[in-house]
Amino acid sequence: MPSATPSTSSARPRILSGMQPTSDSLHLGNYLGALVNWVELQNEFDAYYFVADLHALTVPTDPAVLRRRTRITAAQFIAGGVDPEQSAVFTQSHLHEHAALGWVMSCLTAFGEASRMTQFKDKTAKGQNANVGLFTYPMLMAADILMYDAAYVPVGEDQRQHLEITRDLAIRFNQRFGETLVVPEPYILKQGAKIMDLTDPTAKMSGSTSPEKGLILLSDEPNRIVKKIKSAVTDTDSEVRYDPESKPGVSNLLVIHSVLSGTAIADLEKSFEGQGYGALKSEVAEVVVTAVQPFQKRMAELLDDPAELDRILAAGAERAHEIASRTVGRVYDALGLLPATARFGR
Repeated sequence: MPSATPSTSSARPRILSGMQPTSDSLHLGNYLGALVNWVELQNEFDAYYFVADLHALTVPTDPAVLRRRTRITAAQFIAGGVDPEQSAVFTQSHLHEHAALGWVMSCLTAFGEASRMTQFKDKTAKGQNANVGLFTYPMLMAADILMYDAAYVPVGEDQRQHLEITRDLAIRFNQRFGETLVVPEPYILKQGAKIMDLTDPTAKMSGSTSPEKGLILLSDEPNRIVKKIKSAVTDTDSEVRYDPESKPGVSNLLVIHSVLSGTAIADLEKSFEGQGYGALKSEVAEVVVTAVQPFQKRMAELLDDPAELDRILAAGAERAHEIASRTVGRVYDALGLLPATARFGR
């Protein structure tokens, strides 16, 4: 980490993460793969969690839908256990500094370097609109991270390349203009549950690629959750056994049960010995419904009072702005940009 002095509001190291508001609900994989970790991390770090609504503009967007999904995503952060009194919860677009620093990062990035980013190639290969925003997405993501002097960034394998370019850009800036930006380290999350698609248990549950029947949405009605789990793909055998290679569907159901119930998979295998998949599916459905009901209750309370939700987001943005404005000020000064007092003659 460089000697650049980060702005601090806490003696604890800072951590930052975000999610795009790209659907009307997060799914069980989001919850167990990200939100559960966020809740734990806020007890150890000075945590900043944001809704990445600017990143969502890389695909065609209906304004009313984006507005609704932004509130839903924020509400689900909180319903999942993120405490806005403890962690800053805000939306990316509420701070113009994100776009400002994103431009600086774009100007530091070579065209060939940006061209090698795999996510752009993967998404355009799948037919996503190849706009300039999608191409420069990693530069804005770098700005998101560097803005808050984050010591650590929790990353999955799909984001590792983006963190590497963030580190490269911070080091490059510091070498050219002096020690200004904190170079973040990856925070390797403990091995969490990898929740698979119910219709194709060899593929990860994904809001962008899984069919609706393959997703357990956190907003799904209980009867819909039960129906989806009972129609989950298994195999022609009848033995309830954890074996991801030869029994991916059964293994996925065992993982879901184990993570939500706190029961070891080995104990579940024993309890379902001699029973068929029907018994397993019925119990998994019951466990999932029980787990999401308090989440749904809290989410409904937040969405029923949008003014209060907006107040929470405004408070989080105000807290984030204290840091973001200082970071952009350091960067602009290092670049030689005139301070606002000189620009406006004050």
